[in-house]
Parts: sequence; C-alpha cells; structure tokens
Amino acid sequence: MMDSLSQSGLPFMKMHGAGNDFVVIDSRGRGAVMTPGLARAIGDRNRGVGFDQLAEITTSDTADFRLAFWNNDGSQAGACGNATRCVCDHVMRGLGVDRVSLVTARGELRAERLADGRVSVNMGHPQRDWREVPLAHEVDPLHLPLSGDPVAIGMGNPHCVRFVPDAEAVDLAGVGPGHEHDPLFPQRTNVEFASLIGPDHLRMRVWERGTGITLACGSGACATAVAAHLRGLTGRHVVLEADGGRLEVDWREDGVWLTGPVARVFDGVLTPGFVAAHR
Repeated sequence: MMDSLSQSGLPFMKMHGAGNDFVVIDSRGRGAVMTPGLARAIGDRNRGVGFDQLAEITTSDTADFRLAFWNNDGSQAGACGNATRCVCDHVMRGLGVDRVSLVTARGELRAERLADGRVSVNMGHPQRDWREVPLAHEVDPLHLPLSGDPVAIGMGNPHCVRFVPDAEAVDLAGVGPGHEHDPLFPQRTNVEFASLIGPDHLRMRVWERGTGITLACGSGACATAVAAHLRGLTGRHVVLEADGGRLEVDWREDGVWLTGPVARVFDGVLTPGFVAAHR
C-alpha cells in the first residue's frame, strides 16, 4: 500500500452538500490509508485541500461499502450526514443503482437518490438517553443546565441544540466553543443554533466539533429537527435553512431521514511527497 501511494500519490474527490464540504477518498480494494496526521494536513485550507470533514470509503462484507469520517483537526467523527449523502451519490453512480447500503460507526444505513437528483439517507434513530449522547452525568437531555436551555441529542455523534429568537444574530465563534468544550460533553459536541421561521421551518447555524463554523451539518440538521419536535416547536417533517442551503429531515418510524443536494466539484491527486510527509 505504501509503495503504491509513494509512486502514484493519493486520488481524492472534493464534494459538498449544501455548502458542507468534504474530501472523499475511495480506498475500496486497498484498505484504509487515513491517519490523524494526514487528515490534519489535507484539512489545512492553506497548505492542503481543506474540508469540513473527510470521508474514506472502504469495502464491507455486509453492505455495499463502509465509511469512516475525520475532522480537520485529525480527530474522528462517528457520523456525518451530508458527507454520507455525497459518498452514496458517488457509489450509486458507479454501480448504476439508485439505492445502496453502507456501514458506519452508527451501524448499517440506507440511502437512495430521488427523482429530482437529491439524495436521502436514513441516519438511524436519535439517541435520547444521557448515556448515549453521551453526557458526563445524569441530567435531562431535553433541558440541559447550560446557558440558553439547550437540548442534547446523539446522532452517532453528540449535538447540543439551542433554540434562539434569531439564529442570524448568534456570534457562532464567540458562543460555540464554550458549548463544544463544556465538561458536560466528555467527547465534546457539535452545536446548533436554531430559530423558528415558519410552520415546520427552521433557520439553523452550526458550530461543528473539531472544525468550527460550517455552512451546514447533516447530523446537526437531524438533531435539530428531533429536538424541535420534542420541544413541541415542529412536526416530524422539518425544512431547515442552513448557511449553505436547504435540508429536509423526516423523523419516521424506521429512523431519521436526511435529504438534500449533492455536488462533486473536482477530482485531484495528493502528491507522493505530500502523503509521505504526513502519514
């Protein structure tokens, strides 16, 4: 594996879903290549490629493929809804199908392409127990003892959802890190600020764990929609306006379905020297 990479470099795709941008590395047939150091180097928007998350595709014995996620600080993420949708679109096009199954740290998920070209993925059931989120000790996840009375929801990764009068007015860089690093979240947390702008219609802005401000967050949209329904603000089918575009969440009996646009922006190859210097 190292000989191959040292000779030809590492191919990648740049994709985004509603402005949430990703580097996608297809490692099917050769095994995973990603390391924390390489993820940090690729994630550097000045010296690498830059991404909100990196997704690496590998083979699976039980589904069409397996998917792992990395933040640009070199840490791993358990889930990433928009990256999942982007990768599923890539795999479906390669296989010539409109439905696929995949395995993540969240378990086995299903995805499909709609007639309008958008992609939907079942992100599984929300984690509502404080142990599952996880939280550091027992509290009511629907009313955390933190500023703004936020809600804790797990979607394979932890989320802190705070409902505010006007999401546009929130200082994400000023408020987000305090929630992300609060001791109540032993694995840190993603932070969503949301305001109701119409029936079953939310404005959402995101501070993402290990990344910072992002234009959208798929698992965050799911967590926000679930929290809004549990708080009695919306029904189970919600439209969310993120900074980068519109996402839809439908909390069904079989799980939380996330739907939105996908885009493949460009393909590239990381040079052998770059890969060797950072693995």
